[in-house]
Amino acid sequence: MNTQPIGIFDSGIGGTSIFKEIHTLLPNEHCIYLADSKNAPYGDKPASQILQLSIKNTKLLLDKGCKLIVVGCNTATTNAIAYLRANYNLPFIGIEPAIKPAALNTKTKTIGILATKGTLSSHLFHKTSDLYASGIKVIEQVGEGIVPLIESGKLHSDEMKELLTSYLQPMLKEHIDYLVLGCTHYPYLIPMLKKMLPKDVSIIDSGLAVAKQTKAILEKHHLLNEEKSSPSIKLYSNGSLDILNTILNHQFETAYLDF
Repeated sequence: MNTQPIGIFDSGIGGTSIFKEIHTLLPNEHCIYLADSKNAPYGDKPASQILQLSIKNTKLLLDKGCKLIVVGCNTATTNAIAYLRANYNLPFIGIEPAIKPAALNTKTKTIGILATKGTLSSHLFHKTSDLYASGIKVIEQVGEGIVPLIESGKLHSDEMKELLTSYLQPMLKEHIDYLVLGCTHYPYLIPMLKKMLPKDVSIIDSGLAVAKQTKAILEKHHLLNEEKSSPSIKLYSNGSLDILNTILNHQFETAYLDF
């Protein structure tokens, strides 16, 4: 099992931000990534559909022999990971908005969270928020329209800048000092966000924490790949490979897969 791949799936290309963190931290590990771009975004879909899509992706990664699966999508984590863990016999790593570090470190006692509707409306999100953000003002903002723009190659467009401005202004009026990114697509916005936000507002995403958790779980289950040969990295999309290759700077092997 140790030389079997790590599987990662997301509603499109966003989870590649998680894949890159995992690949950097665990360079010996073989990886398979599924970009379910055909069904992106997950964030505005009903919970039952998100669950079915997550099951479909999980079954495909199991067919490809994965030893561990990273649910590289906040919306899928909050709506499906409990079911996946209960019904499949391998470790699952989920992704949640990094509310805890923001709530613990805020000086203004006000933090902003930019996430999908599916994440912000989920039971798991509210449970985490109640646990760590008691006494903290949390400004929630649904990032409607962001994922489709990224998936269509409009990451740096004027349309994206206008959208982000409209989402950030209410948060800044409330004097947030932390902005939590609650979708794996959103780390690709960080260079733009840094130009738009005051220097005293810190941006937090979950990528490195997820990579560290992946390593810890592999160690716990004695599943780390000790071989030093070059790993097999395969990224599949049921949408445009152009967007996937661009976001990855053409560094990895990509292929179209109808799933």
